[in-house]
Amino acid sequence: MDGTIFHPGFKALPYWWEAIPMGEDPPADLPPRADVVIVGGGLTGLNCAIELGRGGAHPVVLDAEPLGFGASTRNGGGVSGGNNVGKGLSGAKGRQSPDEVKEWLRAIMGDASEGLAHIEALIQREGIACHYERTGRFVGAWTPKHYDGMAAKIDTLNELADADASMLPRERQREEIASDYYHGGMVVNRTGKLHPGLYHRGLMAAAQRHGAVLLGRTRAGALTRLANGWRVETSRGPIEAREVVIATNGYTGALTPDLRRRLIPVASHIIATEEIDPNLARSLIPKRRTLADSRRILTYYRLSPDNRRVLFGGRARFTQVTPEVSAPILHDMMLKRWPQLKGTRVTHAWTGNVAFAFDYLPHMGVTQKGLHYAMACNGSGVAMLSYLGAELGKKLLGKSNRVPVFDGRDFPTRPFYTGHPWMLPMVGNWYRFRDWLDRRAA
Repeated sequence: MDGTIFHPGFKALPYWWEAIPMGEDPPADLPPRADVVIVGGGLTGLNCAIELGRGGAHPVVLDAEPLGFGASTRNGGGVSGGNNVGKGLSGAKGRQSPDEVKEWLRAIMGDASEGLAHIEALIQREGIACHYERTGRFVGAWTPKHYDGMAAKIDTLNELADADASMLPRERQREEIASDYYHGGMVVNRTGKLHPGLYHRGLMAAAQRHGAVLLGRTRAGALTRLANGWRVETSRGPIEAREVVIATNGYTGALTPDLRRRLIPVASHIIATEEIDPNLARSLIPKRRTLADSRRILTYYRLSPDNRRVLFGGRARFTQVTPEVSAPILHDMMLKRWPQLKGTRVTHAWTGNVAFAFDYLPHMGVTQKGLHYAMACNGSGVAMLSYLGAELGKKLLGKSNRVPVFDGRDFPTRPFYTGHPWMLPMVGNWYRFRDWLDRRAA
């Protein structure tokens, strides 16, 4: 490894795992029957299990890997307030009048903003200690044109998502970030951040308190429809259930090919630096916000909960690559924003899959075969999948007061697409060229 950036104690593992016993799943036996079998032990599945348990049902959660092994404990810990949903706004097509478009946006962004409220209420109710803070987010403008684009949307964002957002011109940018890299940007106050590993462990404990059985290293196999429910073959034997929930998101595979072909798994890569001087750390992000930018090749970054490290993530590549490939790319991106971190070494590097839908919207519903699902976080999974998982639990209990706008929507795919994202390297190269062109033109 390149000794100039890799710490001698470097680990190709998530920094968050330092605080949690990854792989030490609670001991449990596979029961012969459950009310609901949930395939996927991440944020979606556990939130669903908590709601089911609170409502008196008996869920069983299965995960092929140790519980939380996927993106639930590999993300950056940002908690969106609904400001990222519907990047493509493809659902506005076909709506003729401005009022129709606005009502569609109101429904989409209003429901998306519920994700933050759900997480805050859940953390308080279940007593989850995960360093949650509503510190807000600064989104840097890659070019002056991007700044103008943000400014044109900010009133809609505030009205429909209650974002408490404002524009910050370049001359005031250092109020948010110790860098001149961007052309100003947008401050969104209604967002938060947390420790993903501790949040996931808190969800596990809450699900168990409410009666859920959690089984890691238990792979789901054939799904057979019965007269009164389902039979699920697993690596530990069969289990029968009234309903089955698929909560696999970016790790959706051959078990459910119809869902797999509707998702684009995209790798997101993150590095953690060694501990840096506390005064330097405080100067980098004066208000301790999470940071992101308007580039097509997205970056997102923040300080660790103890404010001693920089956690820097982004699309170093759109597919899975080794730390030897991703870490130097992310380290270089970090130094472009903060040259003052030159010489700072990397202690952790890791990757995880997020899942995009072709319409850039989250989805919840029932397949033609009768399987329930909630997936397609589109990069905002901490808030969105927690919320959709809980809403799905309420729906299965028959206790929903309303139907979320993401429930039952058309879940598009493309002809001949099977779920293998062969096009991503080309998309990545095209996005990099467009980012370069925009910056050059600026």
